[in-house]
Amino acid sequence: MDTEERLEKLERELCMEKRRNRWLLAAVGLGVMGVAFAWALTTITPTAQAQGANIGPKVIRAHEFILEDENGKPRATLGVDKDEAGLVLRDETGKIRAVLGVSTDGPGLILNDETGNTRVGLVVRKDGPWLSLLDETGRPRAGLNVNKDGPRLALGDETGKARAGLTVSKDGARLALSDETGKTIWSQP
Repeated sequence: MDTEERLEKLERELCMEKRRNRWLLAAVGLGVMGVAFAWALTTITPTAQAQGANIGPKVIRAHEFILEDENGKPRATLGVDKDEAGLVLRDETGKIRAVLGVSTDGPGLILNDETGNTRVGLVVRKDGPWLSLLDETGRPRAGLNVNKDGPRLALGDETGKARAGLTVSKDGARLALSDETGKTIWSQP
């Protein structure tokens, strides 16, 4: 055998080895994927079951749910009684910061500041929606409501008395300003 024939033979053997190595690499890759898949099935399924997937009742019935933080302090309460259902959210100090509820009067949302004072109230009653903005002392400073006659905006002073009002009805728009006693000092029309 001369050198050229030996080189050709070695090249053929090298190509066959490369092909064999590719098949071997593919088989090992499929084996690793199979082991990983089997591991994932055995690990994920018990975790999902421990978290409540596909086990236990589909419906849970209760009058109240209380969610606590890691220190055991109540942070959220979802409850219902005869006439009301609501969600109460508390901050880390235990102060109520938000209340979302539904009563016989209608749904409502209350937002409180860090001291627990109500600052925003939104309710939907039978006569229409109401939005109230209150100052830090709890006095109403701005209010917006809509009823069958139309929308009304009221702005109050530091004592909570309405000092400016804008109403829109089928008869037109009206803007009125009042003094501290409630007497109208200017209006249009």
